[in-house]
Amino acid sequence: MKIDFPLASPTWDEEENDVLQRVIAGGRYTMGPEVLSFEAEFAARFGSRYAVMVNSGSSANLLALGAAFHHPKYGLKAGDEVIVPAVSWSTTFYPVHQNRLVMRFVDVDRDTLNIDPDLVEAAITERTKAIFAVNLLGNPCDMDRLRAIAEARGLLLFEDNCESMGARFDGKAAGTFGTFGTFSTFFSHHICTMEGGVVVTDDEALYHIMLSMRAHGWLREQPAHSHLEQDIDDFSRLFRFVLPGYNLRPLEMEGALGRTQIRKLAGFVAERRANAVAFRRAFADIPGVRLQKELGESSWFGFSLLLEGALSGRRGELVDRLRAAGVECRPIVAGNFLANPVMAHLDHTIAGPVPVAESIDRDGLFIGNHHYPVVEAIDRVADLVRRFAATA
Repeated sequence: MKIDFPLASPTWDEEENDVLQRVIAGGRYTMGPEVLSFEAEFAARFGSRYAVMVNSGSSANLLALGAAFHHPKYGLKAGDEVIVPAVSWSTTFYPVHQNRLVMRFVDVDRDTLNIDPDLVEAAITERTKAIFAVNLLGNPCDMDRLRAIAEARGLLLFEDNCESMGARFDGKAAGTFGTFGTFSTFFSHHICTMEGGVVVTDDEALYHIMLSMRAHGWLREQPAHSHLEQDIDDFSRLFRFVLPGYNLRPLEMEGALGRTQIRKLAGFVAERRANAVAFRRAFADIPGVRLQKELGESSWFGFSLLLEGALSGRRGELVDRLRAAGVECRPIVAGNFLANPVMAHLDHTIAGPVPVAESIDRDGLFIGNHHYPVVEAIDRVADLVRRFAATA
């Protein structure tokens, strides 16, 4: 099948190629000064005190939750509940389970596709310790409501922003509302470092824990005032292990690529938002197709379509037509994650029915967005979908 309108496309040019060659010629391949510089530039770009780069967005969630579990003031313990949306990618959920916490699933909002704050509030029990909000497909959650709920009930608020780099809510960067926020720099996301991810936080103790747990749980890279520091000689300190860590270190090449890409992010997002204007205009009058409602300023990872009414149940037909026309498409993230067989292995509860997630699972799909103008392609896809809707 020839693909004329892909889900994602490369964001590199000669600058990235030159950066790779420079790092290779320098002979330092694993985590070093390029990663450290990228972390500082990333934190400054999003207005956070600290940033920690890792080898993927998946690892960003794993590290952040693992560090939160070991934070001296958060009080998380095995069996505590974390409220999560029924629609997200697997790596939102797995770290919760891997840290011996219990997921409590709630439905998402039919318009925004994000976690429903009303259902979050209703789902809280005496075991609930945190809310894990996910900004889906570039669209920020209602962070005012979620922060108010968390503060009123004494809960931690975590933010998975892996699909939504560059989005804003009330003038503040998405991913910076919670105790921590996670980002992905995978190929298909807003910036690309091959593989890669970042955690941001304003909590200094959490930052120190993440530095340790990112690389084996040892003391290296800890600042002198870290609460993890011990009074031992410098030689022993290099191999002193204080936390059950991982090896999630990024490469110097990824850090160097990130430094070039983060400077281009504003332009990338501006093009994505311009494409979104064209998308909403082209699809506005197509019956039976619901579009994602923007909250704040979405960075428009992709363009979702939720089939309704006479089109409900006909997603397979539309997918066939799109593919035949060279339009790449996929389900909305992972659809209703509760429908996956892996749930038999994950400790969880369900706060109530999830009809929206089930509808997304059955009738939802999305097409790609890009960091360059794709208005003509959007118009062609809209015409195809409009002709499909006319057959209902």
